[in-house]
Amino acid sequence: MLPSQHIKPKYKLILTYNIKPDKQDQYYRYMLGDFVPAVQKMGVYMHMAWHMAYGDYPMRKIEFVTETADALHQLFLSTEWEEMESKLNRYISDYQRKVVDYRNGFQL
Repeated sequence: MLPSQHIKPKYKLILTYNIKPDKQDQYYRYMLGDFVPAVQKMGVYMHMAWHMAYGDYPMRKIEFVTETADALHQLFLSTEWEEMESKLNRYISDYQRKVVDYRNGFQL
């Protein structure tokens, strides 16, 4: 889902969480219809989505990437992010987010 002009990611935003069983349909509609497009519009692009089927880990791990720390800084300072994150929390539990230096492959 990276933009057509290839970027060279330097940072990765990692979101981990569990989807509430009774909220799965609303979660998917929100993520695909609103959350991901809005984040990408701000210059932070969805890179990978993981489903953890086994072990004591959150069931979902979503990774976004960007070339600049400024893009993440602007994202986190925006009222739009605050509202999107708040709405996301209606559909999920055990939410955590973190930013790491980009490395290809699976990162926790």
